[in-house]
Amino acid sequence: MLEKLMRSRPELFGKILNHPQKNQVQILYTQIDRDANNVPHFKSYSYNLDDLHYFFPASTVKLPTVIFALEKLNELKIKGLSRASTMITGADFTKQTHVDKDSSAANGMPSLEHYIKKILLVSDNDAYNRLYEWIGRAEINERLRRHGLSTSRILNRYAVKDTEETSRHTNPVSFYEGNKLIYSQPGQFDPQNYPLNLTNTSMGRAYMDSSDRLVEKPFNMANKNAFSLTDQQVVMKKLLFPEVFPESERFHLTKDDYRLIYTYMSKLPNESDFPRYNPSDYWPLYAKFLFYGANKEAVPQKGMRIFNKYGDSYGFIIDNAYIVDFENNVEFMLSAVVQSNEDGVYNDDRYEYKEVCYPFMKNLGRLIYEYELKRKKQHKPDLSKFRMNY
Repeated sequence: MLEKLMRSRPELFGKILNHPQKNQVQILYTQIDRDANNVPHFKSYSYNLDDLHYFFPASTVKLPTVIFALEKLNELKIKGLSRASTMITGADFTKQTHVDKDSSAANGMPSLEHYIKKILLVSDNDAYNRLYEWIGRAEINERLRRHGLSTSRILNRYAVKDTEETSRHTNPVSFYEGNKLIYSQPGQFDPQNYPLNLTNTSMGRAYMDSSDRLVEKPFNMANKNAFSLTDQQVVMKKLLFPEVFPESERFHLTKDDYRLIYTYMSKLPNESDFPRYNPSDYWPLYAKFLFYGANKEAVPQKGMRIFNKYGDSYGFIIDNAYIVDFENNVEFMLSAVVQSNEDGVYNDDRYEYKEVCYPFMKNLGRLIYEYELKRKKQHKPDLSKFRMNY
């Protein structure tokens, strides 16, 4: 069905459809139909989907990390410890860094809640690293297994040149209320490995190493983060529609946790005061790839909100989204990955994002949206749950 839809617009999708393996395209589209009680029912369609065919997931792994950080907090049940508690990150291993202030927060102090806002608004790497360190690598991967996310793993931080050794060591973390220590966690070490039987972990013809030297060998991604499209959409379903799952399978989140995530997943950078963003760096529709691409001049469609987590790295663009149009009672889930790396060299920052990846994402989201506008539904959905106060 997806291929037929795309082939109906050869001027938009012809080049990609003629080379789906070259561009490593995978798509998962899920229709949502509500019954008389407004309970959602799902029907999924895929194109080129292969959970064991590796793609680099980039920042999409930050969404489960946000969820697991809140789960851990809730399960600790420590009096006085909350998302807003001041979170001080220490350092007790090589390359680790210390954090005891955050000028982008209203009170100037770091906290789980503020890191979560920064991750969901603009995919802040440092904020993700701090949650990774707070949860710990072993616990992150144990929670992935607990939630049935069997073709995924989270092994390292981002943008700090994490090595095999440093990724296993996570920083000590302490939480305070004013000057009073509420909870302290020592640095952790994870000796475990998380093998997955993946294909396509050796890519391209060459790569630039950490010293910016060209190495004439394929780029090895065998020990990097992995997050299949199927698992990405399972996370989104559980997050947005917990009522569909048995209580034992739901995320351990409070109503307020859900609302925090929904708000900042769908909020635009220019709607945020703390943190506040420069619109030239983070324009209003920054990172809503599956409808707007990377168009800095695009105007938000009236009545539409996109709840998503995107990723971009090594020529891959990934987006995992729930798209809602309150005016036309449209809702659907769409997860997709596309890559362009014409020269076959990795880590050289020469990828065809603007020419290939962003247009593909924008066109795909709009194609499905137009299809959904015409799709007949027996029951009109009540989407009020997803109207946030921005």
